[in-house]
Amino acid sequence: MWDIEVCNLLKTSLPDDANQSRILFTSRFQNLSLQIKPDSKPHHLRSFTDKESWELLQIKLFGNVGCPPSLCEVGIQIAKNCKGLPLSVVLVTGILATATQDCAMWEEVAKSLGSSIVLEAEQCMKTLEKSYIHLPDHLKPCLLYFSAFPEDKDIPVQSLLWLWISEGFVDKTEGKSLEDVAHKYLMDLIARSLVMATKQRARGGAKACRVHDLVHDFCMAKAKEESFLHTLQHGDIFTYTGLCNPYRLCIYSPTGSDQKSVELEQSGLYFPYLRSLLFFANGAWTFDVLDFCTGFRMFKLLRVLDLGEPFFVATCFPKEVTLLVHLRLTAIGNLSRLETFLVRGCITDVLLPNTIWNIKTLRHLYITRSEKGFSFPIDSKLEDRLDLKNLATLALAIDPSSQSLQKILTKLPSIRKIRCTPLGSRESTGNHNGIFVLDYLSQLESLNMRGFVGYEFEFPLNLKKLTLSSNHQPWSEISVIGKLPNLEVLKLESSSFVGEKWEMKEGEFCRLRFLKLLLLDIRIWTASYDNFSCLEKLVLHICPHLEEVPSCLGEIPTLEVIEVKFCPESALSYVKQIQMEMGNEGLKIVTERCW
Repeated sequence: MWDIEVCNLLKTSLPDDANQSRILFTSRFQNLSLQIKPDSKPHHLRSFTDKESWELLQIKLFGNVGCPPSLCEVGIQIAKNCKGLPLSVVLVTGILATATQDCAMWEEVAKSLGSSIVLEAEQCMKTLEKSYIHLPDHLKPCLLYFSAFPEDKDIPVQSLLWLWISEGFVDKTEGKSLEDVAHKYLMDLIARSLVMATKQRARGGAKACRVHDLVHDFCMAKAKEESFLHTLQHGDIFTYTGLCNPYRLCIYSPTGSDQKSVELEQSGLYFPYLRSLLFFANGAWTFDVLDFCTGFRMFKLLRVLDLGEPFFVATCFPKEVTLLVHLRLTAIGNLSRLETFLVRGCITDVLLPNTIWNIKTLRHLYITRSEKGFSFPIDSKLEDRLDLKNLATLALAIDPSSQSLQKILTKLPSIRKIRCTPLGSRESTGNHNGIFVLDYLSQLESLNMRGFVGYEFEFPLNLKKLTLSSNHQPWSEISVIGKLPNLEVLKLESSSFVGEKWEMKEGEFCRLRFLKLLLLDIRIWTASYDNFSCLEKLVLHICPHLEEVPSCLGEIPTLEVIEVKFCPESALSYVKQIQMEMGNEGLKIVTERCW
């Protein structure tokens, strides 16, 4: 079913005579069931397991007879390559049914799955084409953008949304940030069964996503058909004969020992109207800086540049990139229109230039796959610098003894997410008795503080997510966190709090949905039902002295998962005992290597 009108027509033909009959309908639109019956809960079809895919393949091909032993191994591989999609299994059985029952033939089919053989199936193409046609116009470019990413790879949602925003796909909505609107776009695509969320955030929503091979192939074909995006293998840059003026270009690197440096100028590529250039590689790129700098003079209208994980044969970022005055993503310096500067896998903190304060459009300064951060220049003129009023996301490295944190953060009135580490990634040492005052950050929702030993914190009341690591605070100080009225996610990691006993007080953590304890020396933990009235997931990782968990956990109706890994067997046994005594069969317990 594609829209509510069909259901309305059915209602007139099939009146409710209260005879307990039922109507079952399927749809790609998750919210359609809520339009038909607001109090209903739709049943989401999960992907097949590899075993279920193999069973379906055998039934379709051999009925109750079973697969010949000589074909079992390759048959299991074919079923696995269908990636849990029943439609793929059905389509491939149609191919195998007309082929000889020969191992070599089946191996060819196994190799070609996920590419042209499945894509050419008329039924699959029609289904995906219809889904695409029914998409609102603002979602179509967002879906086609998945063709830029390598197949079978998880895509970090944060990076994807920033790319969408930089491309101009996301419309401004009054009262909402561009990131919130972009996330809504993604959730719409997930609700339409076109995108799969592969990792979930603790506060809800997707952390990583991907599309099925079939959808990826469809996006590749449609993107080429509509001249939306062009992809190019690194080895083909010297023989390129495609579009003379592509708007978006993705270049994929070779892998392993065949990997070479990117030689943009020598390739002869000249795209004067290119607006987006993205690089993807399994490993790191190797750039010869002289060639790289000269090459980027060919793309003066570039707005989006994603270098993946480059390795520059030099010690500085090429200044020629700052000549790209239209750039919105991934560059730095005198770029008055820069919106996002994202660094991946950095091995050292990044010192920002004084000109950073002149970039009024800047929204995100972040480093992924690393605990490093950006260090702001501190001088006597700091208080006179312009505020970065649009900056929402920041990975910050700071000297805690310099008292400069507050001076910097007061110039970031719209900041929503901060990860903060000591400059040089050295934990602060000694008994500082200092206080980080953060309660004036009225927009801050997510905070990650690591390595500030001996410091206390004053948090903003609107904080929703907090991660503390290597701060070595006594458990007596945790009440400051417990009183935060909007806190939903709390991660205490790597001796963030020290001591054997954590005694939660009445009225604390009333809205907490997710709690993670990692690498703590806690032995005794007491709490009451009121502390966990909203808790949905509890994660206990590497707490070697933990003897038991609060018994009130078994009384919490919202609790869905308890994850216990690398903890004493006594703690795990206590968790299982709670589940048995309370009869909470819906509670899922995940365990690994408890002793």
